[in-house]
Amino acid sequence: MVIELRYMGIKVRYEVPLPIFYRGQRVHDEGFRLDILVEDTIIVELKSVEKVQEVHKKQLLTYLRLAKKPLGLLINFNEVLLKDGITRIINAPEGAECLA
Repeated sequence: MVIELRYMGIKVRYEVPLPIFYRGQRVHDEGFRLDILVEDTIIVELKSVEKVQEVHKKQLLTYLRLAKKPLGLLINFNEVLLKDGITRIINAPEGAECLA
């Protein structure tokens, strides 16, 4: 996926460390790792599971909030049709109404 995105001229990084901060202090340099970061805006979380669970969606939403990114895609490759395995997650500002 990374090779194809780069081939298309899209800026992409993979296994991007996401540090953990508490009260403005860095607690851990690599608390989490983002599977793919596209154009420094979209986080892509890759899975190959029987069924996407709420915990997978919450994991991506946590990454979005910590990284302060607006949009994430959860892609489950364990589907007959790939389009059926894509879930879009939006990091809406607190209090904002969001229709995904």
